[in-house]
Amino acid sequence: MVRIAAIPVLLTAWITAASAQPASPPDENTAAPVPASAEMVEQFAKSFATPTRRTGKIARWDNAICPVTVGQPPQFTTFVTRRVKEVATSVGAPVNGAQTCKPNIEIVFTTTPQALLDNVRKHETDFLGYAESSAQKERLATVTHPIQAWYTTETKDLHGMSTMDVARHRITGPTLTCFSCSRCPFCTGLNVPLLDLPDSTSATSGSFISDGARTDFFHIIIVIDANRVVGYQIGPLADYIALVALAQINSLDSCQPLATIVNMLAPGCSQRSTDMTQNDLAYLRGLYGMNPDKGLLFQQNEIANRMKESLGR
Repeated sequence: MVRIAAIPVLLTAWITAASAQPASPPDENTAAPVPASAEMVEQFAKSFATPTRRTGKIARWDNAICPVTVGQPPQFTTFVTRRVKEVATSVGAPVNGAQTCKPNIEIVFTTTPQALLDNVRKHETDFLGYAESSAQKERLATVTHPIQAWYTTETKDLHGMSTMDVARHRITGPTLTCFSCSRCPFCTGLNVPLLDLPDSTSATSGSFISDGARTDFFHIIIVIDANRVVGYQIGPLADYIALVALAQINSLDSCQPLATIVNMLAPGCSQRSTDMTQNDLAYLRGLYGMNPDKGLLFQQNEIANRMKESLGR
């Protein structure tokens, strides 16, 4: 066992990981992938991602991604981080090319995932995602999968003003988000963020087709339970991580009818893929090529059309 001493981000001091190199998983239950018809592609495109709570739209990265991976030997963490960036670049997602940047995707291999999430809930509740009650926060902070992601999103209105998608909305500018007064210059003498509002209504065009509002990812935590991925190679794990780092999947338990890396860990799924599939890449290209201002149905249709064009369906 290797213990990571510390990292200069949110998850400091809660990271432990298995040092043994994982082996390939058994493939005795793997079936040949089902050929994708146009109808299957359209169904896949319309059900693969989950809409966000505030806008009901599909979120994606608008800010350049800056992933960091911890909890494994350096050759593995470097590989995973590089793979996320490679996939992002190939599908048109923005990537921060600087040698050093503030991480907005934190990828953690740990043998104590629930302890880590308990710490997140205690100190940075907003990083769990949208919740309106303590009960919802508790459910969000519960680890249920070998690889699981927690998404913090923000909504940008017609004028580019950003609001964190939390129960209490925090107004931000183009490059500033106020989480607490210690991080925000707009504070009163009472040490309260001046722009921290109980609720807000974003400016929109009022159009049903495209109202000018969009939802973007602000921060993602991806936790890998090292105890539950024993037997898997780092390559397939990196592909799985890359997908959930770029799209918020509707269900990690559903066995998708099309070949996808998500099926690798779906319970009882016979159609398992061990790498990023063409369906996955086509979906991500559709996601990052769509108009983010449009309503959900129009977004889904645009992704489906882009997928069918990419896959020749």
